[in-house]
Amino acid sequence: MDDNGTPAGVTPRDGAPLDGSPARPHVVAVAVTDGATNFELAVPCEVFGIDRSDVVDPWYELRLCAAEPGPLRTSAGLTLSTRHGLEDLAEADTVVVAACPRRVQLDPPPGLLDALRAAHARGRRIVSLCSGAYVLAAAGLLDGRRATTHWMNTVDFAHRFPRVTYDPSALYVQDGTVFTSAGTGAAIDLCLHLVRTDHGSAVANEVARRMVVPPHREGGQTQYAKPLPPRALRREEGLGPVLEWARERLHEPLTVAGMARQARLGERTFARRFRDTLGTTPLQWILRERVLLAQELLETTDDPVESVAHRTGFGNAANLRRHFGRLTTVSPQTYRHVFRHRSASAAGRPTPER
Repeated sequence: MDDNGTPAGVTPRDGAPLDGSPARPHVVAVAVTDGATNFELAVPCEVFGIDRSDVVDPWYELRLCAAEPGPLRTSAGLTLSTRHGLEDLAEADTVVVAACPRRVQLDPPPGLLDALRAAHARGRRIVSLCSGAYVLAAAGLLDGRRATTHWMNTVDFAHRFPRVTYDPSALYVQDGTVFTSAGTGAAIDLCLHLVRTDHGSAVANEVARRMVVPPHREGGQTQYAKPLPPRALRREEGLGPVLEWARERLHEPLTVAGMARQARLGERTFARRFRDTLGTTPLQWILRERVLLAQELLETTDDPVESVAHRTGFGNAANLRRHFGRLTTVSPQTYRHVFRHRSASAAGRPTPER
């Protein structure tokens, strides 16, 4: 950061460096590994690699940098040829690691890790898209930082990198000069956010308009989205009290008719108002609340899964496993193993062996 709070290599919105020297393009370097996924690799090419000097001059300069030797192919078999290597990656203003194949996630090229550390030491902006977060974590750049990746990697990533404060719900996360994104479409969200950071909302909105995508999406990865707290609801809707009433009775049979009576509304009026206010149906809300309660119990108690199922209104372990797995993509036992371990470690407590 300079004295004006601008990250190294980032110019003001009019494109001119702060010291008054002639403007130069902001260099975005994308690390390319063999087997890289097409979409996440294409997103920075679309956002930063197309000449948009009619919007901002100069625009970005994109460099695809080979992160390992030999011919490089994408996961769909497209062959990539580039004259740039890891030395160019380390010198760029913004360094991007796109989604990478499993072999790279588990064993990133040492040269790539060194280049990332060197760029970070120079104060460059470091970005990962989707599973590229594995490479940043392996380089130690996410230790003590908040980060995210694709929701399907939640348990694996959290287990492998306990020093990272993993956020499973965010579309993208900024922690200092390090940025991480969730999967696929979230790569667009993050790249547009970078444009917005560098050049303002108007420019980012224009790029989004040309790409025919939303300039900014609210919310997070829906698999982990939490419901609005009652205080966020409009008082005249009258739903705050009934939501609290239902949360206190998740272990009991709950019906739309019963909730409507509690809200003193007709069943159809209640269901319509519920969807308009929360964006979901009452039964879907109950299911998600029960899973959220199950997550809390799995993290904070030693109760057997069968007991957790009864306390959350699922009735039996089989129902809990089915619904829990559908909403979180992991089993209750796996969830407890990863998140109870992390919770206990953070508090300095011994980890239960259950």
